[in-house]
Amino acid sequence: MITPVYPPKPVPGDRIAVLSPGAGLAGILPLPYELGLRRLREDFGLVPVEYPTTRTMGAGPRERAADIHAAFADPTVKAVMATIGGDDQITVLPHLDRELIRAHSKPFFGFSDNTNLLLFLRNLGIVGYHGACVMTELGRPYALHPVTADSVRAALFTSGPYELRPAERYRDTDRDWADPATFDAEPASQPAGGWIWHRPERLVEGRAWGGNLEILSWLLMADREIERDPAAYDGGVLFLETSEELPSAAEVFRILRNMGERGLLERFPALLMARAKAWSFERPNDADAKRRYATEQREAVLRALEVYAPHTMAVFDVDFGHTDPQLVIPYGGQVRVDGPARRITVTY
Repeated sequence: MITPVYPPKPVPGDRIAVLSPGAGLAGILPLPYELGLRRLREDFGLVPVEYPTTRTMGAGPRERAADIHAAFADPTVKAVMATIGGDDQITVLPHLDRELIRAHSKPFFGFSDNTNLLLFLRNLGIVGYHGACVMTELGRPYALHPVTADSVRAALFTSGPYELRPAERYRDTDRDWADPATFDAEPASQPAGGWIWHRPERLVEGRAWGGNLEILSWLLMADREIERDPAAYDGGVLFLETSEELPSAAEVFRILRNMGERGLLERFPALLMARAKAWSFERPNDADAKRRYATEQREAVLRALEVYAPHTMAVFDVDFGHTDPQLVIPYGGQVRVDGPARRITVTY
């Protein structure tokens, strides 16, 4: 197994590639996209560079791969950020030139369907950054969330330890991105309630591996980018999040059960489980239904751990993934989970 290394960081004034390796929703939902581009320029001092498929919905996998190659090969581009996720980035992976990307490593930011590319990079020995898509976090209505902005800025521009802290309030509801009024007011939020610790008797330091649970299940089914020998993951920190498709507790358990049957779960002495997104336009759950969904998901995870990884420490409701605010996790980077002190520190 290759130990991932951190690629050089950009500095304000540098060019950053803006890609759609998943879905080209930037072309049909321009309001959050243009807002995210403006904040890249004004809040982070970076110069966004677009590519042929950045705003193209339905672009083929070869075309999206070509944009990835162009972004990584361009010496004037110092980082790469996804516009948003999608559901078919797995089809892009076979078209990627491993040697080209390895020879021109640079920081990549994205989450959800971008778990595909993050895992691909990790297997090339490149630390990526799970979080901070242009349309979602940077295009957040009204204003950047200060917790998100601080984490993104640290991940983009600095190197070294960064302590994650529980959010005081969070949001998992959305408003219509096609409606300009959506961006005129601060989104409604609710009390977060802090992290929930399970078996916090130990201190674990290891490399982060994981991402979106549904995408990982697809990669496992397609047998792509997953080490054949589970021992390759020994001592790592598993981090998982679920999407706005709101997978059921039964589905979450079954995915984890299958990972356990493969011998994966027991390899990770610590698990970070993101705060579950419990609302979608298709399932606009009320407060009670959201609490029930999150509780059932946590119980499903604990049930899988009890069977397949009974000694694994777990932390639930960590603020990464599909809820707001969002903390950035260095994919393949170092993570320290200090159970007795109830602290989580990542290395950017």
